[in-house]
Amino acid sequence: MQYFTEGTSMKRNLLVLLGLIIGFYCMVTVNSGCAQIGYPTGGIADSLPPVLVKASPELQKLNFTGNRITLTFDEYIEIKDIQTNLLISPLPKVNPTISSNLRTVSIKLKDTLRPNTTYNINFGNSIVDVHESNPLKDFSYTFSTGNTIDSLELSGKVLLAESGKSDSTIMLLLYRNASDSDVTIRKPDYITRSDSKGLFKFSYLPAASFSVYALKDGDGGKTYNSKTEVFAFFDSEVNTAEPGKPITLFAYAMEKPAPLNSVPSGQKKPAEKKLRYTSSVSTKLQDILLPLSFTFTNGIKTFDSGKLTITDTSFRPIPNLSPTLDSTRQKLEVKVNWIPETEYYLIFQKDALEDSAGNSLEKTDTIRFTTKKVSDYGSIVLRFRNIDLLRHPVIQFLQGDAVKYSYPITGSEWSNKRFPPGEYEIRILYDDNNNGIWDPGNFKEKRQPERAISLPQKLAIKADWENEREIQL
Repeated sequence: MQYFTEGTSMKRNLLVLLGLIIGFYCMVTVNSGCAQIGYPTGGIADSLPPVLVKASPELQKLNFTGNRITLTFDEYIEIKDIQTNLLISPLPKVNPTISSNLRTVSIKLKDTLRPNTTYNINFGNSIVDVHESNPLKDFSYTFSTGNTIDSLELSGKVLLAESGKSDSTIMLLLYRNASDSDVTIRKPDYITRSDSKGLFKFSYLPAASFSVYALKDGDGGKTYNSKTEVFAFFDSEVNTAEPGKPITLFAYAMEKPAPLNSVPSGQKKPAEKKLRYTSSVSTKLQDILLPLSFTFTNGIKTFDSGKLTITDTSFRPIPNLSPTLDSTRQKLEVKVNWIPETEYYLIFQKDALEDSAGNSLEKTDTIRFTTKKVSDYGSIVLRFRNIDLLRHPVIQFLQGDAVKYSYPITGSEWSNKRFPPGEYEIRILYDDNNNGIWDPGNFKEKRQPERAISLPQKLAIKADWENEREIQL
């Protein structure tokens, strides 16, 4: 019994000593993670794109005669969004079949190749690695059916003429030995994309003259066949053998597309069974810079202007009102020389009007409202440098895509002491025909669109504040 007790005590002492040694070791090596328990993190995330290790036939192969191409990469890859990324020049009648398997991309050409022609297959960003989807950006495979690789380029910029901004969905088209009608009936010889700044570049071109167009392709046909498609044309052919400056195209649409929520022809919206409208004084506050306005659900069939009155608080009518209906007969405006910070009454008599559904007001409407104060507006002064006054410039203030205010510029300085506060984009429209609006181009008449310059910085107008800026054009 005595032996058992002493042996147990010795073992206990050894365990305590071993525990102290382990604890001391962990304290010393804590920076190396002795006390950390967990699972491996898997290492650093892969951020590198795939790398081409072999091409068969080799890159820039001359006297190409086959119809199959194999590309091998250093890791497992896949192809994404090939339909939106792939660009082939010259443009084939039949697109090739492209597939991927493990580390390879296979291309099977289905079109008859032109003799003595350089071909470029641009994959865009469609080749990505399997694990992290890192794209191999703007990868292309080039070969020639002749003895040389064509190496000429054509670069430039395409801008939206009405706004002065760019659109990366616009494609650039080149036609060789083309008539004016070719862009409407056949696909181009060469095609490329513009980037987010509107810049574009054609590569691997032969020495030749080309007609240059831009198109936002609405139906995927790669031809200009609708007045609602955004389109641009360069005034003359461009010869790639003659070095020149980058070209600029100004894109436009001759007609605006129909709103998505519009009612198809032959169908009518169900008529409202009650005359409904909204007005600019629905909030009881009227902008002194704008007319009193009404917007009706249905078009107005009859209107007696004498039964709409605006009075002061003593019910004395404001004289010389001239209400006008717009072309849709759904918007009514009344111009008034408003007195700032003044109360008015709007009186709409019961039988003042009737809409196209035969509805009239159920009773006389009377609305009491107040005009804004002068201090609710900001003062603005703009000074222009290098502005071409002979082209009838117009300054436009925009919020979103809507032009909120527009004024002609007649000198190097423009000012307004009562301007509505807010943040605005500014653009200068050169109104060449001086009709007060932007006019699109006409390809058949070889007339370019009027052009706008979009200024890079927004303008913030503060109430009861003097706002000044110099604008360099």
